[in-house]
Amino acid sequence: MTDIMVQHAYAARAAEYTALFGSTETAHQQDQRLIAGWANSLSGPVIDAGCGPGHWTAFLTNHGVDVEGIDLVPIFIEEARRRFPSAVFRVATLRAWGVPAGWLDGILAWYSLIHFEPAELPLILGEFARCMKPGGSILLGFFDGPAGVPFPHAVTTGYYWSEDAMSQHLVAAGFDVQEVHVRAEPETRPHAAIIAVRTKSQG
Repeated sequence: MTDIMVQHAYAARAAEYTALFGSTETAHQQDQRLIAGWANSLSGPVIDAGCGPGHWTAFLTNHGVDVEGIDLVPIFIEEARRRFPSAVFRVATLRAWGVPAGWLDGILAWYSLIHFEPAELPLILGEFARCMKPGGSILLGFFDGPAGVPFPHAVTTGYYWSEDAMSQHLVAAGFDVQEVHVRAEPETRPHAAIIAVRTKSQG
């Protein structure tokens, strides 16, 4: 799925999406604890990749993290800047972030990979690895299910990933998986999160 397709799909429903999901106060307590705990391990620059309306970027900012939120939907970035003036945001694609190699200490990709077709995932994770310094940490959130199987996301087509398959992709991209978290509740899609660290070798 192209960036333009995803951009247009989210732009058309940006106000609705922000109203429903644009606050950490409505996020699951387990997610808040996980992201806050991960934030405490960071010491350098961080990118919130696919930040949407900016709530997690602001959350990390409030936890003392040197973070920048990026998203390919301009209306999300405009709204994020309005709602969270103390945080930093810019429009960018996850395919090319415009940062030097080995610059980042952390990447939060909270459900921002779910619209990439399975064949694209190695390329996206390769860009994550390029940007990350050795020992840097990534936190991914995604929907847990059969790897690469599409599902009818409310905005545009999404893809499930199993913890094992996502872990394998991370290892192939140059990361060591440190933690795997899963959460399943009635009448919702199962959730998963992985924390992984960039290996020392940049080859």
